[in-house]
Amino acid sequence: MADYSRRSVLAATCAASVLGATRSWAAPSLVPKPLVFAHRGCSAQRPEHTLASYAKAIADGADFVEPDLVPTKDGILVCRHESNIAETTDVADRPDFANRRRTLSIDGRQQTGWFTTDFTLAELKTLRARERLATLRVHNTRYNGQFDIPTFEEMIDFVAAESAARGRVIGLIPEVKSSTHFHALGFDPEATFLRILAAHRYTQFAPLEVQSFETTNLRRLKDAVKAINPQARLMFLMGERNQTPPDLAAKGQKTTFGDLMKPEGLKDIRTYADVIGPSLTDLIPRDAQGAWQEPTTLVDDAHAAGLLVHAYTCRPENKFLPRQLRNNEGDAARNVDGSIAEIRRYLDMGLDGFFTDDPAIGRKAVDRI
Repeated sequence: MADYSRRSVLAATCAASVLGATRSWAAPSLVPKPLVFAHRGCSAQRPEHTLASYAKAIADGADFVEPDLVPTKDGILVCRHESNIAETTDVADRPDFANRRRTLSIDGRQQTGWFTTDFTLAELKTLRARERLATLRVHNTRYNGQFDIPTFEEMIDFVAAESAARGRVIGLIPEVKSSTHFHALGFDPEATFLRILAAHRYTQFAPLEVQSFETTNLRRLKDAVKAINPQARLMFLMGERNQTPPDLAAKGQKTTFGDLMKPEGLKDIRTYADVIGPSLTDLIPRDAQGAWQEPTTLVDDAHAAGLLVHAYTCRPENKFLPRQLRNNEGDAARNVDGSIAEIRRYLDMGLDGFFTDDPAIGRKAVDRI
């Protein structure tokens, strides 16, 4: 894809017609609306990475839905935010799986729990999803035990069916998780991912944006993904500024995410990605009390390098909002007005898209533009 000015790539892609859909990921405008990405589905209102969460996100107007992908013991990609399923399933209540609890180092961090790579798909399908933030999102706990862990292929089929039923295109924004870790265990998630993309008609033409916190797999995936889906984009996710991407750390390199946020780092990213995915605090830092400080120049710097900016993650509860926008109803309170105000502040900076746990709120913020 040729270099482009701020957001212009979105307008360019509108030439790709998708089954006559009423809303393409590129609106027919020189400056299309920013994109609403459903973070793990509608995770503010349903347990994350369940078909129920994806369904709610689609019903609420998300442009894209996000499946995070990790492999099972038998190499099947399933939709979980990480390999450790201790917090998001009922595995801890299963005495038959008690002996599989262990500690692993993933992306430089020690984790104790139960891991997808120790379970076959058939075994995982006996588990049921649970709300991760049970004390904050108590309303979601009523769905505990109702849904299983979907595979990536099941998720694709579900989104394709929803797209056909609703008469509008729905994009996919999958994240290939912890590549270096899984390769060390003998898996090749990228090869599996590419096979699945090529095997499904929907992923050959629907809007597609592939994410990773690692550089090596994005370089590997770039040409292969675009050969399957020519309108696909790749996004380099950005972790904490003082941390090194896991693949570079494994090679003994010292380049940090902060280094890659500088103009020269952004130019290098443009050789293997179309988009960066920084956190919201990389756009506007917060002090120790959670109050907004002065904005950074990251959005403008990325645009100057020919990159789009899709930031994470907008959440509707007071706990996650900048101090200036919280109300007095407590951390767990759903603060719609504050969330819309937060999103609008980032959009005013030129943000091209954003992840949200509550796509209905994101849709309201964008559609008021």
